[in-house]
Amino acid sequence: MHIHNVYFWLQEDVEGEARQTFEEGLKSLTHDPAVNSGYFGVPAGTDRDVVDNTYSYGLFLVFDDIAAHDRYQVGAVHQQFVQEHSTKWKKVLVYDVIS
Repeated sequence: MHIHNVYFWLQEDVEGEARQTFEEGLKSLTHDPAVNSGYFGVPAGTDRDVVDNTYSYGLFLVFDDIAAHDRYQVGAVHQQFVQEHSTKWKKVLVYDVIS
């Protein structure tokens, strides 16, 4: 199993409709054919020294294996998301976990 965790820090001016279309883009990623399961959301607001709540959205995609992850990376859904939304974020961090 390959778990792909992506954290987005959006530009300050991404509000209203732009934020809604970003969420629709995230949702499209969770339905990519290579994805086993996927979820996205905003920081939970937990307040502990070890928790980073500074990001705008987190995306969590589970793949059966690294080959599925690699197909996703070059696939049409992911490429369209990057093309349509990359100007909306100022920072992205990825943490991949293999199980």
